[in-house]
Amino acid sequence: MTAPLLEVRRLQKFFPIAKGFLHRVTGHVRAVDDVSFAVQEGETLGLVGESGCGKTTTARCILRAMQPTGGEILYRTSDEKIVDLAPMSDAELAPLRAEIQMIFQDPFGSLNPRMTLFDNVGEPLLVHGMRNRRERTDRVAELLRLVGLRPEFMHRFPHAFSGGQRQRIGIARALATSPRLVVADEPVSALDVSVQAQVLNLLMELQSRLRLTFLFVAHDLSVVRHISDRIAVMYVGQLVELAPTSEMFRRPRHPYTAALMRAVPIPDPRVANDDGILRGEVPSPISPPSGCYFHPRCIFAQEKCRRDAPVLQEVTPGHFARCHFAAELQLGAALTP
Repeated sequence: MTAPLLEVRRLQKFFPIAKGFLHRVTGHVRAVDDVSFAVQEGETLGLVGESGCGKTTTARCILRAMQPTGGEILYRTSDEKIVDLAPMSDAELAPLRAEIQMIFQDPFGSLNPRMTLFDNVGEPLLVHGMRNRRERTDRVAELLRLVGLRPEFMHRFPHAFSGGQRQRIGIARALATSPRLVVADEPVSALDVSVQAQVLNLLMELQSRLRLTFLFVAHDLSVVRHISDRIAVMYVGQLVELAPTSEMFRRPRHPYTAALMRAVPIPDPRVANDDGILRGEVPSPISPPSGCYFHPRCIFAQEKCRRDAPVLQEVTPGHFARCHFAAELQLGAALTP
């Protein structure tokens, strides 16, 4: 079989906590702690979890916007070489930047307000060696058409566009260098619901047309269900479940995943869905609980959960869960179709 386009192995990102006049390190924030997954070429992997669970930090480590503390980030280049992005220097990463691009969450803050659309979208082309202005103009026009905007808009400034249009501009910029892997960091969370659907459908159309691979970071389960082939769930810096989308929603194997799904409002007064709402507080990533990080909030927790840390194990083919009792729990269908 062809190697995955991206494979993350035991990724870690710790932020030091310095105190005192001498700034001695007294502890670490374990933002990402032992995350492993693979993304096949042409698929969409949804990375979900509560705010502060480490999903955006994971994405930024993969992009090498941050230096990971530990682990491997294996990427298959366009010439079929497997390289580890984690230890690479900026100079070594430079040739690969065009192949891995990002769509940002905030369409207002991600565009330079002093630059026209031509400059915003065309800047990656200039950085990667396209010096001829006419060539850049033609490429920007092509990209704007691709995302559903008119080419004559390229000489306008970002303030002249709505939030949905600005996000389309951000997508056009991400596609400027013809990337193979696109990391989308909550690209629709700042948009109205009707606009969200349009942008999601655009991303799916572009994926089919351009053979893109997406790592889609989000906290909205309905959005992830719509666009993802597989879903990875994070909790306090760890990956707690990974499965194909249909299998995940049919039978979640981790209590946290089931609770997240039951917490989604269902527009039917006859359906009681409050039994899965999470209680208690999310543990601090500075000093997470012993054993399973989820055990203080888990109604199924036993002494083993408090004592021993579970590992991510394959419960059924392609379905992984970080739970001692994943094979035994009958969590059922957690979210109605």
